[in-house]
Amino acid sequence: MALKKGVDVKPATGKLGILLPGMGAVATTFIAGVIAVRRGLAKPIGSLTQMGTIRLGKRTDATSPMLKDYVSIAPIDNVAFGGWDIFHDDAYAAAVRAGVLDTRLLDQMKDELEAIKPMPAVFEQTWVKKLNGPNVKKGTSKMDLAEQVMEDIKKFKATNNCDRLVAVWCGSTEVYRKPTETHSTLAKFEEGLRNSSDDIAPSQIYAYACLKLGVPYANGAPNLAVDFPAAIELARKNQVPISGKDFKTGQTLMKTILAPGFKARLLGLQGWYSTNILGNRDGEVLDDPESFKSKEVTKLGVLDHILQPHLYPDLYGHIDHVVRINYYPPRGDNKEGWDNIDIVGWLGYPMQIKVNFLCRDSILAAPIVLDLALFMDFASRAGMAGVQEWLSFYWKSPMTQEGLYPEHDLFIQLMKLKNTLRYTKGDELITHLGAEYYD
Repeated sequence: MALKKGVDVKPATGKLGILLPGMGAVATTFIAGVIAVRRGLAKPIGSLTQMGTIRLGKRTDATSPMLKDYVSIAPIDNVAFGGWDIFHDDAYAAAVRAGVLDTRLLDQMKDELEAIKPMPAVFEQTWVKKLNGPNVKKGTSKMDLAEQVMEDIKKFKATNNCDRLVAVWCGSTEVYRKPTETHSTLAKFEEGLRNSSDDIAPSQIYAYACLKLGVPYANGAPNLAVDFPAAIELARKNQVPISGKDFKTGQTLMKTILAPGFKARLLGLQGWYSTNILGNRDGEVLDDPESFKSKEVTKLGVLDHILQPHLYPDLYGHIDHVVRINYYPPRGDNKEGWDNIDIVGWLGYPMQIKVNFLCRDSILAAPIVLDLALFMDFASRAGMAGVQEWLSFYWKSPMTQEGLYPEHDLFIQLMKLKNTLRYTKGDELITHLGAEYYD
């Protein structure tokens, strides 16, 4: 049964500015990639907004338009890029240093990339112990730093003639911290900014600045950036979409593909051992135990939520789940993940699965950055404020509404995402109920 009406989504007119705190490997791979696609030099493989379709009605209707033609998605030929970084390198120099993309490709876009220069960053080495750089803001307080970021945002918008803005955190993983009293309300958080509270991280300063100015904010790292009460309060107050956290790229992507299959077939699981080697800046940062702890928490939560051991104690009640990340400089951005999975079949007989994923971390992350930027902009124009659970598809540790557990099953996440888009158009939702109805 079709819905009576959709959602009034404002048109994607004018230019969209995409702001990136952290302009390292992921950000420059994303920027260069979008420019390459715009120039017809490559295809946007991995991007749902650019290459995905969406089925409408029954299978017999054979109606599956491109997603970007179905809903109002900002065209990539009318976006501008900006961001902050602790190093002075422009986007071309940073991309060459990252070593992800071939310089023969980068050289074809050199002038455009060189024009994208990072603004001075908010940085505190307490939060990222393995990095240091010269392109850093100085301020009298953390509120002063937040106000400087707000000025950066306003200036970028004016200089680039942007009609709308969106921000996607692409910076390094900060050390693990739980929310404190400072994070409990907006009033206490703003007091903490004025008093330069040690509890407030640089990523939270960026998030605060964006939310104050009505800029949608997506958190691509496991940092405590917007998933605390004060940030959620501000997002609701200013009617701004927020989403996070931690891009789901390599090993965790494989877990959210494989684990639903084990559960669907009711195969037991004794243990899942995961180890990674990578040599990029992310690997260097994660060599610090406190930063690794942030990543470990987002990685470890996936299996419990998918397998629901409280409902299936005989199958998943006693899993040994281990995650390791090792910094190995020769590997660069080409991360390698090994998984040893001990599963249990009929009558308790053991079996094993081995997975060796030689992935390119930033190549997997770049299309996620694009989709999140465009979908968050869509959400803003659709009046969808606060936590955007429908974007769980992209996250290792999806934010949820208070009191709800996150959905980690990749296939349920994709259905939720597409059904949300169908809902905004007033079209019937696809439930796969049966051939005589929707299937």
